[in-house]
Amino acid sequence: MAKIYYEKDADLKALKGKKVAIIGYGIQGRGQALNLRDSGVDVVVSELKGTRNYQNAIDDGFKSVPADEAAKAGDIIQILTQDHIQAEVFKQILPHLKEGNGLMFSHGFSIHFGQIIPPGNIDVFMIAPKGPGSLVRQMYLEKKGVPCLVAIYQNYTGKALSLALAYAKAIGGAKAGVVETTFKEETETDLFGEQTVLCGGVTALIKAGFETLVEAGYQPEIAYFETCHELKLIVDLINEKGIQGMRKGVSDTAEYGDLTRGPRVINENVKKEMKKILAEVQSGEFAKEWISENQVGRPVYNSLSAKDRVHPVEVVGKKLRAMMPWLK
Repeated sequence: MAKIYYEKDADLKALKGKKVAIIGYGIQGRGQALNLRDSGVDVVVSELKGTRNYQNAIDDGFKSVPADEAAKAGDIIQILTQDHIQAEVFKQILPHLKEGNGLMFSHGFSIHFGQIIPPGNIDVFMIAPKGPGSLVRQMYLEKKGVPCLVAIYQNYTGKALSLALAYAKAIGGAKAGVVETTFKEETETDLFGEQTVLCGGVTALIKAGFETLVEAGYQPEIAYFETCHELKLIVDLINEKGIQGMRKGVSDTAEYGDLTRGPRVINENVKKEMKKILAEVQSGEFAKEWISENQVGRPVYNSLSAKDRVHPVEVVGKKLRAMMPWLK
């Protein structure tokens, strides 16, 4: 079983006298930066001038500066830009890293797959909230917290864990619990989950179900309701009460269909393919593919995205969502 840390295990004094540089003021960067500041931590923010995120930082009362300037000022540098640009951003940070600094992440991709090679005289650690930055902020304001993961990659000062836990406490995560992991485990499970279940698996399942009904002659509007729209109800129930709790929240007919037909759809062949995808993640094959895709202008990404934007489930879904005032 994983080790879990709580507020009693974390001391904000570990951050006393230290400046935290938040590189990237997107949804996660904003949530973490605001919570840190409200917890009394000295924060400097970096975001590209002229972007919406830059303006958000200014509106929130931060003076947004270039990445190299933020790194020079910071004792702990938290990189919260997207994975595919972190290596380039790090080139601006590297010359300004000082012995004993902390380099932070909320996802292990760049470290685990060697896109960033940190110097040996700094701490490298991760605090990864298991929720979007907007939720991290909301829970903090409600004096609650979003569970986090903690991982130590490099412990030069011997204080990396205490710094990481103090950071988790400052953003509110220690109220909920901070689960110990490694950069390897966090990165590989995160990519696998995204590809096979949370994003790739779910969207492919929705489209397959929708297409099956439409090809059988049913109206696309009805097919959308039954294979896409109602998914939120099921996911919310699972999120709140687990799989068994969801089953108690639907009809007995639905539960029987779940138990008897679900394994026919998601069967051993699907699991075999999942194992292949996991192997691609573990070997670094997927990471190399994604890095190369970005280097050549994202031709596969752009082609597949364009194709899915005009899929009938999107066309009919847009029309039906316009009929739902609660979504606005």
